[in-house]
Amino acid sequence: MEILHSKIFGENISSTPLLVFHGLFGMLDNWGSFGKELGEFLPVHLIDLRNHGRSFHSENMSHDDLADDIANYMTHYGIEKAHVLGHSLGGKAVMQFAINYPEKVDKLIVVDISPKAYPPHHQGIIKALETVDFNTVASRNEVEAVLTQYIPEKSTIQFLAKNLYWEESGDSKKLNWRFNLKTLSEKYNEFVSNAIKYGVFQGEALFIAGEKSNYILPQDEFSIKQQFPKAQFVKIKNAAHWVQADNPVDFSIAVKDFLQIK
Repeated sequence: MEILHSKIFGENISSTPLLVFHGLFGMLDNWGSFGKELGEFLPVHLIDLRNHGRSFHSENMSHDDLADDIANYMTHYGIEKAHVLGHSLGGKAVMQFAINYPEKVDKLIVVDISPKAYPPHHQGIIKALETVDFNTVASRNEVEAVLTQYIPEKSTIQFLAKNLYWEESGDSKKLNWRFNLKTLSEKYNEFVSNAIKYGVFQGEALFIAGEKSNYILPQDEFSIKQQFPKAQFVKIKNAAHWVQADNPVDFSIAVKDFLQIK
């Protein structure tokens, strides 16, 4: 059994831990400041999803696979019950986990995503990533120059470039992506264009949306309540899809209030 890679803050604090999962093409490092801040109050596990960061690569990428990974992670670390927080793809993972393993979830926090199926909307990014030829680029700047031809937003390019690392092979080394682009491209429809499986989680749940984002629409709240009847909704001002990066102060306040952290 392969266990997800993580970084743990506040592990000596005796309280229910918080497990945090990033979005598509992200990694646990994106949540470093948040983990450090909340790690003063409770154990915080920042975790790389499969096929991302330093976690294992696999040809499988269904919502159930992601949910099972969380269960295996908790078993490995002897965690009986946890708060779980997921952003975007990580949000779908924690929703499916809460439905498949409700006894393991204390409180559920979903960031800027709903349980529904979404139309494919990352084709441009995937095309840009696949265009990078690591046999010909010799620096991060050269990789970013390739991405710029396809992706207009500088912030998105910088976000993706955080996944670059030097892969060593014998005496030579070349840049590569930490995420498993092959599986993420091939299985994209399975984890983005599919809703999570139907089921009901009766525990407490908080859905956090960015005020400038359209990932959670007003009409989605009804369907969310069908699967998460105790769902609460919070909108974070001046934030788009990357809510925790756009307005970290209000985001942290919302999470602390929900977890009753003083």
